[in-house]
Amino acid sequence: QVQLVESGGGLVQAGGSLRLSCAASGRTFSNYNMGWFRQAPGKEREFVAAINWSGGRTSYAESVQGRFTISRDNAKNTVYLRMNSLKPEDTAVYYCAVYQMGDSRWYSTSTHQYGNWGQGTQVTVSS
Repeated sequence: QVQLVESGGGLVQAGGSLRLSCAASGRTFSNYNMGWFRQAPGKEREFVAAINWSGGRTSYAESVQGRFTISRDNAKNTVYLRMNSLKPEDTAVYYCAVYQMGDSRWYSTSTHQYGNWGQGTQVTVSS
């Protein structure tokens, strides 16, 4: 199935911005709804944002609503996460994944409904 590679993470000061990319292999990328998750040390992996196959629908965790923007360019087989007004609590490894489409909803906030996880990219926000 599709393979994912995240990039774009790094060290940024609080209030700054980063743009993460998730590059996917295969020509069937546009068939998949996608999600971004993050995991801080000692914590469970948590939902950040999701986008449907066409990019026409998006959803965000309350903690990032209004600050992060998920988008996709199917012609480039890439999903993006624009992160503005970053806070120290945003520090985590960020992962993208493919929604398994196991129920009637177009997305899920549960890690159990996603697969084909990328290797992750580290985002560190300093005070």
